[in-house]
Amino acid sequence: MKFYLSIIAASALLLGTTTSCKKKGCMDQDAVNYNSEAKKDDGTCKYTPTITVNGNNPENINVGDTYTDAGATATNKDGSSVNVTTSSQVDATTKGTYTVTYTATNENGSATATRTVNVNIGQDNWLVTWAVASDCGNAFPLTPDPVFSAGTGANGLVIDNMFNLFGGTANATINGNNINIPTQTIDVTLGQVTFSGVGSINNQANTITITYTYDNTIPLIGGQGTCVATYTKQ
Repeated sequence: MKFYLSIIAASALLLGTTTSCKKKGCMDQDAVNYNSEAKKDDGTCKYTPTITVNGNNPENINVGDTYTDAGATATNKDGSSVNVTTSSQVDATTKGTYTVTYTATNENGSATATRTVNVNIGQDNWLVTWAVASDCGNAFPLTPDPVFSAGTGANGLVIDNMFNLFGGTANATINGNNINIPTQTIDVTLGQVTFSGVGSINNQANTITITYTYDNTIPLIGGQGTCVATYTKQ
């Protein structure tokens, strides 16, 4: 009987010793002092601020738009506010993907968050005043001051007053930087001008380059070929 009581007493002592030897520490993986070896949380966890990015993320604007950042807010674990500093790489004059970085610091360290800002080429970037220079000559006599306006849908574009002498309208589609002018024909008094074109606008949205392919049946000034026109934003 004494033997069995001794075993029970020893087991109890061993269990108590094992329990009391559990390693204590911070067991929250979000804490800066997280201890992966801790078996019992001792309430010592420490946290950097939590940052909330306001507004859209990502944010999308067109080249030339004024970018106003919506900012961010930061709080400590107890809900108290923390000052946020902002560092922005956004260049609204040039197409690209940019980052705005927010930083907040407390006694436990710093936290960061980011916003992505996409500066895009949109239809509005095409709908401005352009002047034209080209090597097209009399066979494809482009006017120096065409008029660009919106066509059907967000990707439609119309170029009026396209040619010297006989005006004309070209219908085009745009996709970001790229422009496509499908094959079309303009009837004039003495013949026809059939043409198509492909080109692009640069990332600053101030220069368009289009390569035209044409077939002009007007006597004396007509002909077939390709030429390049450069449109400069005014």
